[in-house]
Amino acid sequence: MVLAWVAVLAAVFLGASSASEASEDSSSLPGIESQQAFDLINERFPGAEADGAEARIVFVAEHGQQVTSAAGRSAIGELVTAVADGPQVADAASPFDTNAVSKDKSTAYATVTYKVAGDDLTDASKTDLTKAVEQARDAGLTVEVGGSALETEAAQGLGEVLGVLVAAVVLLITFGSLAAAGLPLLTAILGVSISLAGITALSSAFGFSSTVGELAMMLGLAVGIDYSLFVVSRYREERAKGHQPQEAAALAVGTAGSAVVFAGLTVVIALLGLSVIGVPMLSKMGIGSAGTVMVGVLIALTAVPALLGFWPNAVLSRRDRKGGRRSRTKILSLVGRTRTAGTSTKLPRGVRWAQFVVRRPLPVLLLSVIGLGALAVPSLDLRMGMPGDEAKSTATTERRAYDALAEGFGPGYNGPLTVVVDVKEAKDPQAAVTAVSNKLTGTRGVVSVSPARFNEAKDTAVIAAVPSTAPTSRQTQDLVHTIRSERGAVESSTGADFKVTGTTALNIDVGQKMQDALIPYLAVVVGLAFLLLALVFRSILVPLKAALGFLLSVGAALGAIVTVFQQGHGAGIFGVDETGPIMSTMPIFLVGIVFGLAMDYQVFLVSRIREAHIHGEGPGQAIVTGFRHSAQVVGAAALIMMAVFGGFMTGGESLVKMVGFGLASAVFFDAFVVRMAFVPAVLALLGKRAWWLPRWLDRLMPRVDVEGEALTQQVSAPNDLPADDPRASVTV
Repeated sequence: MVLAWVAVLAAVFLGASSASEASEDSSSLPGIESQQAFDLINERFPGAEADGAEARIVFVAEHGQQVTSAAGRSAIGELVTAVADGPQVADAASPFDTNAVSKDKSTAYATVTYKVAGDDLTDASKTDLTKAVEQARDAGLTVEVGGSALETEAAQGLGEVLGVLVAAVVLLITFGSLAAAGLPLLTAILGVSISLAGITALSSAFGFSSTVGELAMMLGLAVGIDYSLFVVSRYREERAKGHQPQEAAALAVGTAGSAVVFAGLTVVIALLGLSVIGVPMLSKMGIGSAGTVMVGVLIALTAVPALLGFWPNAVLSRRDRKGGRRSRTKILSLVGRTRTAGTSTKLPRGVRWAQFVVRRPLPVLLLSVIGLGALAVPSLDLRMGMPGDEAKSTATTERRAYDALAEGFGPGYNGPLTVVVDVKEAKDPQAAVTAVSNKLTGTRGVVSVSPARFNEAKDTAVIAAVPSTAPTSRQTQDLVHTIRSERGAVESSTGADFKVTGTTALNIDVGQKMQDALIPYLAVVVGLAFLLLALVFRSILVPLKAALGFLLSVGAALGAIVTVFQQGHGAGIFGVDETGPIMSTMPIFLVGIVFGLAMDYQVFLVSRIREAHIHGEGPGQAIVTGFRHSAQVVGAAALIMMAVFGGFMTGGESLVKMVGFGLASAVFFDAFVVRMAFVPAVLALLGKRAWWLPRWLDRLMPRVDVEGEALTQQVSAPNDLPADDPRASVTV
């Protein structure tokens, strides 16, 4: 089996080495007006990419001086001339020719557009722009550059390295064995390596971008460690009961491995569900990440038991390795006393907590629901968008250019709207474009309108309209909707059609598309997962409770994101330089990824509770037994996921920090509040009714033995106990 995985690893690396370079993220977003306008520009203006790179060069004179001075004009003119000669430059206009000088003449800006996207700019083009900017600075001007041409690379944080280090510490504390801690790390790295190489090998055929690999790596580390952790933990438990290594490995895969399969399927459902949104980029990210999760599941089922076969005793704790029969007998006697007494002060914290919840289910339920509900309240003020240069650190030239332009001209100059006028069907194209331009000029919230620029065929014109408010403000969003609402009147009077695009309008459209897709996406993901969990637990109320608990944890996580990244409370603690709207794709990512991961804890925890229940324990005692076997492992798994996600917060990019913070906080709320408090409280209140299933549905549904009930009849009793000892029966 190990040789088979080595062969797979070699094959995918060979494919990756011969594959073409991964494509860059596609900005194609079918079905939104901004994308339609971009496509129209690319069609009617041959040779000019509508989404080509842009550099907005902002000049600020020294205090008390003006950019229109002789020295200032000379320095700006030399810069524009030097940049305009570049082979990839489409247009470079002097601010003195385009009236791009502030009223007090302290600030000016020049816009340089390129024929290619920012990722396709050559080093030579970037070097030419950088040298020209440095020469203008030497002349005494403050020069900053915004836009995508010279976008500053965010400082890299510890990221995955920090997550792996914390995971190693958590595993070592949980297992008390270097081998047991290292095995999940080793298999997770193996799975991530295979997955990333596979994504690279298939990048050309499926259009996978670098972003697909980044998300796959983050999820692959998290689930890979967790899935191996559950199998190794169950193997150690079976060895402690007296089973031989091969038998213990088989029991671990037959029980914990079955739970891994269904937990992985819920993650895959959530990730593949991204395809219903209609955004190709998200669909590809979901497909790539789902493949990574499936690799993690297969490794947990095959590579982990294979490695246990090489070192059957290495993963056991030092006490178990040295104690032998006496240690196992002591453990079994403690289990027996726990079942009869249930009040020992030496019981694990998870057992004591479960006993507390079972005795006081209603207060625990109310506190968990009220607490998560209060944390979710700020999410009602959620404002989605795509933060730009204003969200970057003031140490970057993009942020300084943004601030300087806003101070000299107004905030709207950082996000001008591009209006594409199609006059192909108009009787008088020039008059139609003039009518559109006049309509824009008279629209409240528009401070300036540029002269129209026609294509060679004179059937399409482009007009730039500058809002009075910042690109991410709600007023700018309302302005875009207002301009579009006037389209019908203009078309009926002139025969011309127009569409609003540009980065600002694109971000608004993407945010609206994500918002509209959220409810259908939730319905698809939750519906399919409900059916899967109903099949696993053979219950109606348990999957319903799982879905409700998930909604609570996601709401609380969204509320925490809004509190920090939009409202700014505690922003300094997390190194957030500027607050603003929440990234448009964040709610979708949060729902999709966290739903799958939350169902992991649901399957692992509740399957152990149901396992005890079907073996004859009462509802309350089954909860305590389930927590005794799984609470510590689920807690460790959650800490590992939080470490992996939280590691991304150490980087300099605000959007990456937002993703890391959101996923880490959602895992915390779901694992330690919902699964550890809400779930056992609901199960305690429901009692036996929690496992109710209509008889007709019970007959229709296939039986899935996740708990390993059938294994009790196939596995011999542990060798350390007499066959007639009740503890010799396998309780899995």
